[in-house]
Amino acid sequence: MKTAILGPAQRAEALARMAERELDILVVGGGVVGAGTALDAATRGLSTGLVEARDWASGTSSRSSKLIHGGLRYLEMLDFALVREALKERGLLLERLAPHLVKPVPFLYPLQHKGWERWYAGSGVALYDAMSVSSGHGRGLPVHRHLSQKRALRVAPCLKRDALVGALQYYDAQMDDARYVATMVRTAAAYGAQVANRARVVGFLREGERVVGVRVEDVEGGGDYEIRAQQIVNATGVWTDDTQALIGERGQFHVRASKGIHLVVPKDRIHSTTGLILRTEKSVLFVIPWGRHWIVGTTDTDWDLDKAHPAASSADIDYLLEHVNEVLATPLTRDDVEGVYAGLRPLLAGESDATSKLSREHTVAHPLPGLVVVAGGKYTTYRVMAKDAVDEAVHGLDQRVADCVTEDVPLVGAEGYKALWNARARIAARTGLHVARIEHLLNRYGSLTEELLELVVADPSLGEPLAHADDYLRAEAVYACTHEGARHLDDVLTRRTRISIETFDRGTRSAREVAELIAPALGWDEDQVEKEIAHYQKRVEAERESQRQPDDLTADAARLGAPDIVPL
Repeated sequence: MKTAILGPAQRAEALARMAERELDILVVGGGVVGAGTALDAATRGLSTGLVEARDWASGTSSRSSKLIHGGLRYLEMLDFALVREALKERGLLLERLAPHLVKPVPFLYPLQHKGWERWYAGSGVALYDAMSVSSGHGRGLPVHRHLSQKRALRVAPCLKRDALVGALQYYDAQMDDARYVATMVRTAAAYGAQVANRARVVGFLREGERVVGVRVEDVEGGGDYEIRAQQIVNATGVWTDDTQALIGERGQFHVRASKGIHLVVPKDRIHSTTGLILRTEKSVLFVIPWGRHWIVGTTDTDWDLDKAHPAASSADIDYLLEHVNEVLATPLTRDDVEGVYAGLRPLLAGESDATSKLSREHTVAHPLPGLVVVAGGKYTTYRVMAKDAVDEAVHGLDQRVADCVTEDVPLVGAEGYKALWNARARIAARTGLHVARIEHLLNRYGSLTEELLELVVADPSLGEPLAHADDYLRAEAVYACTHEGARHLDDVLTRRTRISIETFDRGTRSAREVAELIAPALGWDEDQVEKEIAHYQKRVEAERESQRQPDDLTADAARLGAPDIVPL
C-alpha cells in the first residue's frame, strides 16, 4: 500500500477530484468519527470523500482525556454492553490497529474505607479485566492488583498518607488524540479517499426530498465547489444540529455539548510511577501520565456558547486543583499549570424516552434520502460508530457493498513498527540521533519515521530539537505540513505537536522558529509569517485572559477576542 502524503498540492487535487464526479459516500466532519467513517467506506471499495471546515481533529477529537478505555465507571451504572464493546476496541487498537499510537497506562485507585470498599471496587475491576480478556483482545495488558497502604505509597509517594487505606491498580490505554485522527485520515487517503481540510460545507444540494450533495467553500483558496454523492454522512459531533440546520430539516435527535477541561503540569510536580483515578462528588478525576507531564481532568458542565473555541474559566481550574489537592501531599498551585485545554463532548439529547437514554452511547439516523447522521458515543468506540454509519449509508446505494473490514486494517505506521522498535538502537547509530529521540519518533509515527528521517538526511539542521520545545525535532514541524495536512502555525503547535499545552509559554517562544521552518512548504511570504505569529500570540493571550475570568460567559467573551486565522 502506498503511503498518502497530505500536502498543499494533494489537498487542492482532492477538492478538484471530489467536484469532478459523483462519489458513493461523502463524509462531513474531520474528527475521529468522520475520519473513521471515511476509512471504513474507502476500505469497502467505495469512492469516498471527506471534508472538514477547520483542521483535522480541531474540535472535540483533539481535546479529550487522551484515553482509550472501557469506561470502568459505566460498570457501576450496569452498562455492560458499552463497556464490553469499548474493551474489545481497546484491545484491537493496542494489539493490531495502532500499536505505535496506543499504549498501556497504569492507574491507581485509592481506597478510603476498610473492608467493604476493597471488595466492592475489587469486584468491579476484576469484572473489567475478565470482560477485556473475554473480548479476545485483552491479553496484552497486566491484570489488576491489590495494594496495601504502604505499597500504594511506594508506587505513588505523592499521595497523603491519610488519603487512602489501600489501593487497587489496573491498566487502561492512552494515545495522542489529534495525532491519531491525522494518522487515520492519511490511512483513508492511502486507500483512495479524497480528503480536504479547511473546506467548509455552506449548504446542501437537494433534488426534491433527496439530499444529493453539498456546497463547499475552500477556506484557503477562496473557491467554491459542488460535491455530489449518493450518500452524505453528517459526522460533525457537537455541530450536528448546526449542520442539520443548513438542510432546513429538524433532526430526529439533538446533540448537547458538555464541557470538559484539563490541566497539564510538569512531571516533577507529582511524584508517582502510576496514573491516578479519584472519585469526586460529580464524577471521576484522572491524573494521567503524559510524557514529561501529567494531565489532570476533567470537568463536566453544560456549554451553549462558542463551540469552536470552548473556554476554561478560573472556576473550572479551581475545581480541578481543589479536588486533586485533596489527595496530594504537595498541593498543586496555579503556578504549576503549564497548559489548559477545554473540549466539548457530544451528548445525545433525545426528544423522547427512546433516545434520551443514549447520552453515553451513539446513534445513527437516516432522516432524509441521501443523508445519514451519526452522533454521540466515545472516542474509544469510533470504529463501531463508523461501521454503523456506513452500514446505514449502503442501504441507499445501488450496488452490492462489501462488509466492514476495519477490524483488520492497521493505520499507516503500524506495519513494521515492532520490528523498527527492536532496531531502534541501530537506527540511532545510523542517524546520529539519541535512541530516546528514535523512540519518541517511533511512538508518534511508527514505521513512517523513515519518511521523517529522510528529511533529516536532506537537511541535517532538521535533526536538531526546537529551541524552546526540545521534545520535538525541527523536522517534525516541516513534516506536519508536507505530509500531515497542517496549513497554519496553530495546526502545528496545537495538534501535530502539543507544544501549546506542554510549555509554560504555551508555544509563543517557538512560534517564530516554527513559522519560518514551515513557510517554504506552505508557500508563505514574510507578511504571512508575521500574520501567523501575531495570530498565534493573540490566541494564546485570549486563552490566558479567559482562564482569569470567573465564569463561562466572561471566559467565552475573552476567548472570542482572538479570531481565527485568515489566509492570504
